[in-house]
Amino acid sequence: MRVLIVGTLPEGSLESLRQADHVVICRNVRGSALQAAMQQLDVQVLVVRSTRVTAAMMASAPSLELMVRAGAGTDNIDVKEASRLGILVANCPGRNASAVAELTIGLMVALDRRIPDNVQAARQGRWEKRRFAEADGLRGRTLGIVGMGRIGREVTVMAQAMGMRVIAWSRSLTDRRAESLGVRRMSSLQKLAAAADIVTLHVAATAATQHLADAAFFEAMKPGAFFINTSRGSTVDESALRQAIREHGIRAGLDVFDQEPAYKEGPLDLPLSTHNEVYLTHHIGASTRQAQESTAAEAVRIINEYAQTGTAPNCINLAARSSATHLLTVRHLDRVGVLASVLQVVREHNLNVQEMENRVFAGEVAAVALIRLTGSTDPLLLGQINRLEHVLAAHLIDL
Repeated sequence: MRVLIVGTLPEGSLESLRQADHVVICRNVRGSALQAAMQQLDVQVLVVRSTRVTAAMMASAPSLELMVRAGAGTDNIDVKEASRLGILVANCPGRNASAVAELTIGLMVALDRRIPDNVQAARQGRWEKRRFAEADGLRGRTLGIVGMGRIGREVTVMAQAMGMRVIAWSRSLTDRRAESLGVRRMSSLQKLAAAADIVTLHVAATAATQHLADAAFFEAMKPGAFFINTSRGSTVDESALRQAIREHGIRAGLDVFDQEPAYKEGPLDLPLSTHNEVYLTHHIGASTRQAQESTAAEAVRIINEYAQTGTAPNCINLAARSSATHLLTVRHLDRVGVLASVLQVVREHNLNVQEMENRVFAGEVAAVALIRLTGSTDPLLLGQINRLEHVLAAHLIDL
């Protein structure tokens, strides 16, 4: 398969793809240059990290079959359009969990001990021990985790090892699961904000999480509490955060934010970037060598398995369940043209095939086809199929 990688992957992963007989093309392009590359290179697979993939780009590449996000979130890909065009979208969840969790803990420690301010003062030739010797410490403090996916769970383990109490809120978190993780489940986001000394966000960027941390959320937080975001900038209402910093003494550690530059190097002009109570990092949560190598290895696994089986692991845009109304089961001899004849009858009855699987029995003499259909069935359907050459038996059930 022809694989276009935007940017690059570790050399070991590139070599693994080449050894699997893929044609590997690396291009550091985005926007119109990426669209032109997709159109000209006739690629079947596209691998991206943070680069945005638009509907126009997909439309310009009719050969494209699979897109792999070398990371967890897929908000930089127009997944709806990919689904409309029949392009699979897969991601690499969990491979960067430790890296993001480490940065989260690092931001907490940095806020508590004012490490960046210490360093800046020392570099400017100022000794200010009195000013910087007033940290509260993290042991015994309450950490509120919003989102208990792999990163949230990793943060839990690290925080508990540091002697912190952990409370959590997530739409999918149950009391039983919370107990197994050693955390206290909060019934609402506002209750978590009110009870925590530090709040950290670990949720995906979706319509449901847009401005999840809003004015009501920040108003519920304790005065002087810490707020950490290493998930996505869209999850935070930044105007509400700025107000909370001004009026409630909230201090923030942010690895992500709205209006994040698309380039790797260049100017940064954001109100939050110069605020004394905010520590900004450069969206580096997943940017450790360990995380990048692990994520790249997973991307290679997805591509190779798709090439070998036609199935993409971690695919996020296939329907969990089809809308089929009937299941047609056809036992038949494993001969050329049998299924084509069955499908011709199905077509004549104006039935739509939603899903189909054909399983061959040991010895490869017979097989069974499982065909999920939508539409109104005719009593004549089964009779016609059962009379086909090499069909052993067929039956139909309502779903």
